[in-house]
Amino acid sequence: MRIKKLAALLLTSILIAGAFSACAKQSNDSANTGDNTTNGGSEANEDISGNITMAGSTSMEKLSNVVAEAFMEKYPDVTVSPEFIGSSAGVEAVLAGTVNIGNASRYLKDTEKSSGAIENIVAIDGIAVILDKANTVTNITKDQLIQIYTGQVNNWNAVGGSDQPIVVVGREAGSGTRGAFEELLAIEDQAKYSNEINSTGGVMAKVTSTPGAIGYVSLDIVDDTVIAVDIDGVQATEENIKAGSYLLSRPFVMATLGEVSKQSKEVQTLFGYLKSDEGKELIKSIGLITVD
Repeated sequence: MRIKKLAALLLTSILIAGAFSACAKQSNDSANTGDNTTNGGSEANEDISGNITMAGSTSMEKLSNVVAEAFMEKYPDVTVSPEFIGSSAGVEAVLAGTVNIGNASRYLKDTEKSSGAIENIVAIDGIAVILDKANTVTNITKDQLIQIYTGQVNNWNAVGGSDQPIVVVGREAGSGTRGAFEELLAIEDQAKYSNEINSTGGVMAKVTSTPGAIGYVSLDIVDDTVIAVDIDGVQATEENIKAGSYLLSRPFVMATLGEVSKQSKEVQTLFGYLKSDEGKELIKSIGLITVD
């Protein structure tokens, strides 16, 4: 009888110890689960991987490359692949679903918006009117600029310069820079070009090497190899563009097919980066203007 009682007490002790152990394990697992959820959520905000493809404006090449490099350094498991095929082609590509982002150096057209493209303005760019270094003209009025680009004025002596033919240089059809330039001057389908160049750098090179040339390029790439003339007495500067006093400015758009919130995690993170203080400083560092 005594042996049976001892056995029963031993069994009870084992069962109680097991119950306490199970409870402790369950409590510990719950705590660990909570910790993992918290850590996982935190890591989820930082730990991203995948590919981001973008195509479009050659005027946005500098911005796209700088952003891609900085973003990939911050998120090493993400690959950002920019391609430069012109604004209209870039928007067409995003609408076709062949790229994540379509870069356009102009406002989107109503037809593009109605097809599902969302206009995400990430920066503002000024368009500078440039001349070769030997030109003595330093200011052109809006009307004179219109007359030059529509072929009504073809010698620099008509606008205060020397007796020299004007070589009118511009971008190719479909270029966002050309579209914005012609739209701002209301000369769509009226411009007469001596040379149509398919890249921003090409316009710079052509004007630099051609006596009497005039062209237009993004403000952020202007250097001392050319003269950037004033328009109606207003210099092409960030301050003047922000103040609204400089005539030629346009948006840099990163279009998406649908709202940004509907895009992949990595694309959403890229747009978040551009809106961050770090992203804004990056935009400013290459001569562009932030949108807020």
